[in-house]
Amino acid sequence: MATRTTAKPRTKAKAAYEKGEAAFGDAASFTKGNIEAILESGKILGTGLKQLGEGYVAEGRSAAATFNADFKELAAVQSPVDFFKLQSKIIGRNFGTAVDFQAKNAEAVLKLAKDTAAPLTKRVGLAVDAVRKTA
Repeated sequence: MATRTTAKPRTKAKAAYEKGEAAFGDAASFTKGNIEAILESGKILGTGLKQLGEGYVAEGRSAAATFNADFKELAAVQSPVDFFKLQSKIIGRNFGTAVDFQAKNAEAVLKLAKDTAAPLTKRVGLAVDAVRKTA
């Protein structure tokens, strides 16, 4: 039999438990939702990394083709002045291409990170809302 000193805390604990149970509903379904969010996030990450990898391969092929064309052009130069002019042109173009490539990829990586985190962020939001409801 509960005494008055233990009855009040037990009642509060029971009420808090019931609130928590009501807020989170079935723990199994909540956990299932979390797992589904993790899997969705993984799919997004996998697809994004595949696309980035394909882009890197395409850029690599393009760079190799450009290098071969530049090498042939440099080999055909007749004077030192023309050689240095062509070399300056190639360096300027390659620097611009490298800057553009880095900017494009930085943007793609940031977007991928945001997209990958979205399902998980949504689940965290649901958990926070459930906790707020119990408080």
